[in-house]
Amino acid sequence: MLESELAEVVQNLREVGGDLTRVEVKRAAGGLPSSLRETLSAFSNTAGGTVILGLDEGTGFAATGVDDPAKMASDLASMCATDMEPAIRPVLQQMKFEDVWLVVAEVPEISPGQKPSYVKSRGMNKGSYIRVSDGDQLLSTYEVQMLLASRGQPLEDIEAVPGSSFGDLDEALVKSLVSRVRRSRPYAFSGLDDLGILRQLNVLVAGEDGQERVSLGGLLAMGRHPQRFYPQLGMTFVVYPTERGPDTSSGVRFLDNVTLEGPIPVMARDALAALRRNMKRRSVVAGVGRTDVWDYPEAALREALVNALVHRDLSAPSRGTQVQIEMYPDRLTVRNPGGLFGPVTIADLTEDGTSSSRNSFLLKILEDVTLPGEDRAVCENRGSGIRTMLEALRAAGMTIPRFEDRISSFMVTFPNASLLDDETISWLSRLNEQGLTDSQCIGLAVLRTGDRLDNARYRSATGVDSRVATAELQDLVRRELITPLGSGRWTEYRLSSRTRIAEIERSRRLAPRDRRQLVLEALGTGSLSRAEIDDRTGLGKQVVIHWLRVLRKEKLVRIVGDGSPQSRNVRYERTPESWGQNALDFEVLDDDGPQSEHDHASRGFVGA
Repeated sequence: MLESELAEVVQNLREVGGDLTRVEVKRAAGGLPSSLRETLSAFSNTAGGTVILGLDEGTGFAATGVDDPAKMASDLASMCATDMEPAIRPVLQQMKFEDVWLVVAEVPEISPGQKPSYVKSRGMNKGSYIRVSDGDQLLSTYEVQMLLASRGQPLEDIEAVPGSSFGDLDEALVKSLVSRVRRSRPYAFSGLDDLGILRQLNVLVAGEDGQERVSLGGLLAMGRHPQRFYPQLGMTFVVYPTERGPDTSSGVRFLDNVTLEGPIPVMARDALAALRRNMKRRSVVAGVGRTDVWDYPEAALREALVNALVHRDLSAPSRGTQVQIEMYPDRLTVRNPGGLFGPVTIADLTEDGTSSSRNSFLLKILEDVTLPGEDRAVCENRGSGIRTMLEALRAAGMTIPRFEDRISSFMVTFPNASLLDDETISWLSRLNEQGLTDSQCIGLAVLRTGDRLDNARYRSATGVDSRVATAELQDLVRRELITPLGSGRWTEYRLSSRTRIAEIERSRRLAPRDRRQLVLEALGTGSLSRAEIDDRTGLGKQVVIHWLRVLRKEKLVRIVGDGSPQSRNVRYERTPESWGQNALDFEVLDDDGPQSEHDHASRGFVGA
């Protein structure tokens, strides 16, 4: 971690007033606190994180420092190596900050094949933690077992169902499957009769009694009534009247309540029908006009439902838990037992082609099982489901869903809101910002809904690549429309105080921001470093860097001596020409020089 990154992290902690999801601080006045082991386990089992020793949360994250940073770092390294299983290898640094010494440890996430990381003295079931918000949460025994299962390939989907037989399969689904595989894969199934094909696909397997039985995956894919054997391997759909759930004032618990049974193709079809019955149509802005759309795009819903049914945990402890769909006035959630499987993370979900299957045999069967009344298969098994979901939501002008992995369960939440409705367009206009791109407007709209935003989520919401996302986010920071929280790969963004004014004062248009005069006044007659200009102006690093670049291009500021703009110690001073510059003389500028109002407005939604 660089000194500038540490300063940003501490500043964010002080602004937020508490620990961050990926940052934990300890005063550590009397040595390493015992609770640090829990944080090491939690960071290792989640997405990694940073531990800072020598900050006091109780006094507003004052830098109290540690007495012997070398010994503290050595003790922490020893704790990671000897007290944790498997051993943790953090990047340790002793850093001077506000005239005291801090110890900073960057803890990596361990590989799925090593999880769970746990405190040795407490054992795996009582010493394994996960990071939730800004705290460390003990994993349940079931969650520990889920992490252990991810070390290999689960085989519950080819487990024989006791008491089942060929007669428990749906004749029409079997006929369709056999016909499709003979056409699509003639070589693999050459010379096999219908029963031979079902055995090849592990739809029929040998039971413990030596008799031929239907596998669990075969039953779920093509069974007449799988719930006869496993009553809870179904799906429920509930529509609640309020955003909190039941309406206690009127006594109305729910508006619709459906239990969905049958094989996966039938449950997916019936769930979509129930959703259509409870959805409304709304108008959204589309280009220069507007269009009517459903609350939620059907293509996105289909992918969410099928994913929940196909990727749910099928191990014995979870067979009493259904897949759940819950509709509220402001959102729709789809939840299934079992979190993400294998090396896939939340961040990976929106990357093209990223896929890992807990129930690989079930998924293979469903490649050739069709949805009732359609000619398309239940799933493609190509890692394209999430991409299809995001594209459908973008096309409908909606925000992307939130994915939540709790190890024991996985949840997808669709907010019921159009990103670019009339109110949002009006808000963007009040920002009085010229030249915003369409994707920047979408990013700001996502933040306005209260959602978090980082580089990956920005790419998912807008469809731009990583390079463009980084450039556009940095531009929004320079414009003082958003504020970064954290640093490096953990940076998240929120609306700036300047942007929130436009939300609070709905009739007021913000004055275009121009910080050139402020920077010139801060420089005065002397020379300052970039960090010193930050302190004097109260502007963020990226904002100061931007305006220094503009002022140097205008020959109103110059570098002192032969320093490089990339050096952290470079100093700046005003040129003689700057003293004759009046603030009213400044033109609207971006990095490419003066632009007319028309030039800016033509780039995106929002004109001045």
